[in-house]
Amino acid sequence: MSYRVKLNVFEGPFDLLVYLIEHARMSIYDIKISEITTQYIDYVKQMEEADVVLSSEFMVLAAELLEIKSKMLLPRTVIDEAGDEIYEDPRTELVAKLAEYKKFKAISAMLEERSEDAAAALEKPQEDLAEFTGEPDEYLSLDIDQFRAAFELFIQRKKRLEELREHHIRTEKQRITTELRMAGIRDYFRSEGLRETDFRRLVPNAKDKYDISVTFSSVLEMMKERTLDAEQKKLFGEIKVKAMDKLFEDNTVKEN
Repeated sequence: MSYRVKLNVFEGPFDLLVYLIEHARMSIYDIKISEITTQYIDYVKQMEEADVVLSSEFMVLAAELLEIKSKMLLPRTVIDEAGDEIYEDPRTELVAKLAEYKKFKAISAMLEERSEDAAAALEKPQEDLAEFTGEPDEYLSLDIDQFRAAFELFIQRKKRLEELREHHIRTEKQRITTELRMAGIRDYFRSEGLRETDFRRLVPNAKDKYDISVTFSSVLEMMKERTLDAEQKKLFGEIKVKAMDKLFEDNTVKEN
């Protein structure tokens, strides 16, 4: 009757084989099968000499290694139906088994570590907390006039919130874009027949930071188009905005 034994740090034949591969600094995907087979069989013989009763799995794997070793000595190409040569590696199946073994061994080690951590943790026994979590019903003692006044106050607050929300939405929609402000600046110079003005006069609402910002970016964009020019003689001083000839030429082209 065969049974599984633990030899030193090895639990079964694959554990021993993985150790030998890693100890020899080989990749499991490129095993030097002749060298590993020799080391494996030597180790099995040492265990037998020490009167260790081995599982039949050790001998099965030894036979499998010897078979792979013999196949490695033979030509490893076959001809498929299309007449092409296909390379066959006798180690393929063994490599797949080793990769699967290493994966499950890593998972087993992780689960064992979690089990040890859980065993070291103390848990408070579950208790019935119903008497502390139950919230008693609250009753308001109001007459009809007090109830009506409270309800009217609720309606008024709700109405004010809706008005504020509508005003915010309307304000957002009314915010002007750079393209519209640029059109407004052109109309300002053309309708007034001006060639120069202060930047402040181009801002419809000087108290609105957004309005100032969009006007400033519009002037910069028009300077890039060479329809405006601007000058500031000192830091934080007044900005003089000048209309270039191109601004009026564009208007003449559109009218024609």
